[in-house]
Amino acid sequence: MKSKQRHCIPALMICLGIVLFVISCGWDHEPSKSFDYDLQGTWVSDDPTVYSGTLVIGFDTIEITGYNEGQTPLSGDDSKRPFKGILKGVSLKGYSEEGRIFIENSESIPYELKTAGTQKQKFLSFNFGGRDEILKKTD
Repeated sequence: MKSKQRHCIPALMICLGIVLFVISCGWDHEPSKSFDYDLQGTWVSDDPTVYSGTLVIGFDTIEITGYNEGQTPLSGDDSKRPFKGILKGVSLKGYSEEGRIFIENSESIPYELKTAGTQKQKFLSFNFGGRDEILKKTD
């Protein structure tokens, strides 16, 4: 019986050592948040005559180009400009969850993902100030 106890003590010491190592390294067992796989890729404005821009969505980053202030039509409402107030041309951290896109230092943005046509073209739809902005996937 004492032999079994001698074998348990080193095993407990090893387990305790592993736990202390994990805690000291600051290991977080919660998985990192990312964009849904179907959102990852390059998206361009479906109708660039009003506003034009591109979204490049990676695993946990998003980069927005276009959609600048100069694109607001004359006598147009700037509150309807897509991605207003979000830094452009820079890779930002973000993720998606339950039909919403979260971008660092911004409010979440609701979206809808649709597939259409025989080619299974994907479209990403947002609503800005009551105006729909639709992007199509290019890759």
